[in-house]
Amino acid sequence: MSSSTALPVVIVGGLHADARRAAVARLLADVPGSVVLHHDLATAAAGTVVRTVRDATGVLSTGEAPLVNDCACCALREDLVPELERLADAGGTPLAVVELWDSVEPRAMAEVVTAGGFTVTGVITAVDPALVLPYLGNGDDLAEGGLAAAATDQRTVADTFARQLEYAPVLAVADSPEADDEDRELLSQLHPTARRVPIGHGDPAGAPSALAQAAFAGFDVEAAAAAQHPACALLPAEADAHGVATFVWRRYRPFHPERLYQALEDLTCAAARSRGRFWLADKADALLHWDAAGGALCVESAGPWLASLPDAAWELVQPVRRAAAALDWHPEHGDRCQHLVFTSPGLDRDGLERLLESCLLTDAEYAAGRAAWRRLPPAFDTLLEV
Repeated sequence: MSSSTALPVVIVGGLHADARRAAVARLLADVPGSVVLHHDLATAAAGTVVRTVRDATGVLSTGEAPLVNDCACCALREDLVPELERLADAGGTPLAVVELWDSVEPRAMAEVVTAGGFTVTGVITAVDPALVLPYLGNGDDLAEGGLAAAATDQRTVADTFARQLEYAPVLAVADSPEADDEDRELLSQLHPTARRVPIGHGDPAGAPSALAQAAFAGFDVEAAAAAQHPACALLPAEADAHGVATFVWRRYRPFHPERLYQALEDLTCAAARSRGRFWLADKADALLHWDAAGGALCVESAGPWLASLPDAAWELVQPVRRAAAALDWHPEHGDRCQHLVFTSPGLDRDGLERLLESCLLTDAEYAAGRAAWRRLPPAFDTLLEV
């Protein structure tokens, strides 16, 4: 076994900086000898990325990573693996904790670390439950808050936070006195499969904390990437508790492109978070991804529906994708379907359902057949940059 693969790496991220720092401090306290690597991107605009390596006793070293193509995240990618290699070669480190800067997303870094020959044993997003709704509703650009990772970074606070939250299989949850049952329920419904671990104060008896156990629980980078693909994402199920609801809408009839386009603003603002996959009558072969948070919607093509591919191409598709298609399979349309999920406090499920239904093809439009569907107004061409 090489020194690289022998060094376990846990990635801890999240825009909730206080919660993230508390989670990292907990890991340092609970895993003696562990070391934290952190790249501060706040100074990137001035041309530098500051790297800090520390353990429970304090800072071990600092340095600067050069900017690559004026991209702070690129600098992080170029500098992180060599630093991990130095730690691994020195030996004696039971756990390397990669603490991500505020807006850095864990998926990219997990893939970088794995490609560098290391084993990612955990990905953790730290969360303050009281801040979930405010961050999810924040449609400001990251740049407005000094959180952009590059001059060209056009992400928003809401969509960045949503991806950080939904990618991690473990959520380190801060004990926030401001959080109420609605806040905790919203967190639970947004990512129902996540293991939620209190950051806590450790075990006085010296046993590993739940957070430390989660850091070594194991992580499958390929499976995590597949779970983010809109064709096979494991979306939340129906739920309704403590004033928070998740509405799951599934249909096997295409949308009328013009009516859906006209309803986009109302649909986007109907919930704090909505996501899923859908199909338009005039683009029957395109699997479209719906991703909304903070009052902003991103719609993009995620490739073809499997039903539109020749049989020979199926062998090139990941098994998880084929399995997901089989679950959705319709005798006439194959895996084409509408599968949209809306999660929010105070959700108007009935009104949302009526609006969605009104955007589908009518019986007469449906009966006209696919040749007629293709002639419908291409309302989404601009949005999809077709």
